[in-house]
Amino acid sequence: MSKFFSQKFKNISPYCAGEQPQDKKYIKLNTNESPFPPSPYAQRLARESAGDMLLYPDPEYSALVNIAAEKFGVKTSEILFTNGSDEALDYAFTAFCDDSAPAVFPDITYGFYPVFARINRVPFKEIPLKDDFTIDINDYLNAGGTVFIANPNAPTGIALKLSEIEKIIANNPKNIVVIDEAYVDFGAESCVQLIQKYNNLIVTQTFSKSRSLAGARLGMAFACEDIINDLKTVKFSRNPYNVSRMTAAAGIGALCDEEYFLGNCEKIVKTRGEFTEKLAKIGFSVLPSKANFVFAKHNVIDGKTMYTELKNRGVLVRFFEKPRINGYVRITIGSDEQMEKAFKVISEIVKGIK
Repeated sequence: MSKFFSQKFKNISPYCAGEQPQDKKYIKLNTNESPFPPSPYAQRLARESAGDMLLYPDPEYSALVNIAAEKFGVKTSEILFTNGSDEALDYAFTAFCDDSAPAVFPDITYGFYPVFARINRVPFKEIPLKDDFTIDINDYLNAGGTVFIANPNAPTGIALKLSEIEKIIANNPKNIVVIDEAYVDFGAESCVQLIQKYNNLIVTQTFSKSRSLAGARLGMAFACEDIINDLKTVKFSRNPYNVSRMTAAAGIGALCDEEYFLGNCEKIVKTRGEFTEKLAKIGFSVLPSKANFVFAKHNVIDGKTMYTELKNRGVLVRFFEKPRINGYVRITIGSDEQMEKAFKVISEIVKGIK
């Protein structure tokens, strides 16, 4: 870093994004993107909006908000669209965390949470997952801070039940509870409807996974009107035009093309189940995933070796250095063809080690 970089950020370790190779030579199963292209309708609306890019977008994204309110059964005043759900999460750390309300989240979860805490200069507490990598909801009752829970969790893929989420929300009436539902469409239960019952709940979702718009950068937050207004205060103090015209148009198309969206989710869930069964037969332990990825550990090969051997053979997966999970690799569920090729390579690696 330069000598001019502020000392207040000297101890920050940036979020480590998954590899994005540009040469296209890999079977890319490392960043939980969809293997399917965006909805044809989303693509068409995005193209049609390109001619208006000389003008700023509507900072309220009214057309997109109206469609989303109808689709999710909430009021238009209960939605905020953001530049990916990461931006919504960042807003929440900014608006609802401070010395009197530290951030509280699991020790093994989305790696951006501690980064958001540090960049916003707020204290945080990491609560260990249980030995089976599940969340003990009792650890989050009367947590004494702003709670952040990814459901399903990442990188484990394990999901809490709706009743368990509600218990956490109900037992933290003096603090905000943020439920990050980036992967909810692959088999978990959404708690969006609970925003009308609890005024301390924020739910974030993304278009990057199930709606095939990772490159467009579109996310959303759901909460009661007062909380959304708090988040808007942060948004309009930073970047009023945070979502591009083309992205907003693509978002409308993605929301309207429900058949395409549901069909892709069903395919991924089916492929996930088949791939999990195959891994188990060749010596892997696979955590029960409700996401578009699996978290798998071989009974002989360590995670780093598996990651390296796969990369050398043209398959990218994700490996994490944390001691509790460094035996695992996270494998995105791609198309059937991608998963067949990946499994063939994995099988060759396992046979070679034996």
